[in-house]
Amino acid sequence: MSIRFTAKARRGMVALTVAVGLAVGVAGCGGGGGGDDKKPEASTSASRNDGSKPSTQEGTDEVLAEMRGEDGLVLRIDSAQRDSGGFVTVTGELKNDGDEPARVSVRTAGDETEILRHGSSLGGATLVDSATKKRYYVLRDTDGRPLTTTDMPRIKAGASIPVFMQFPAPPSDTTEVSFQLPTFAAATIQISG
Repeated sequence: MSIRFTAKARRGMVALTVAVGLAVGVAGCGGGGGGDDKKPEASTSASRNDGSKPSTQEGTDEVLAEMRGEDGLVLRIDSAQRDSGGFVTVTGELKNDGDEPARVSVRTAGDETEILRHGSSLGGATLVDSATKKRYYVLRDTDGRPLTTTDMPRIKAGASIPVFMQFPAPPSDTTEVSFQLPTFAAATIQISG
């Protein structure tokens, strides 16, 4: 019995050591490292064609698009960042400009059964690349959950919530796409990175 207990304890320690090693490795591979931070700033500055002003930190002052939806909701897109992993992350905020509390329409989740079974989301969002005539849908994890903001609360009048959506990346030479979300007006956005 003692030998069996010792063997189980050793396997547990090995598993713990491997898990910690993987966690440290994943954290070290994150997107917050050295040279990657400068590439988006350069491409953002180049896309603005504004060489006289110093570049600001991405997402602070520049708004890529602002779209109106139902019940006084406004979606503001602050960034559409291409990642080396082969996807584009769109971030922004959803604000209630109305006088009453508002809930995001269930139609923003789209109409795919797999996404709908995971509750409210922005899973119906798409990026359309008119040059290649392709539409890019929100990515999903292995369980079918959309890689986007989910379970959004009722938004009080004047309040806002942060939102994000991840899509497969269009070809690297594509820098302009149309962003579409059910119940909101479409808008053209610039992809940086």
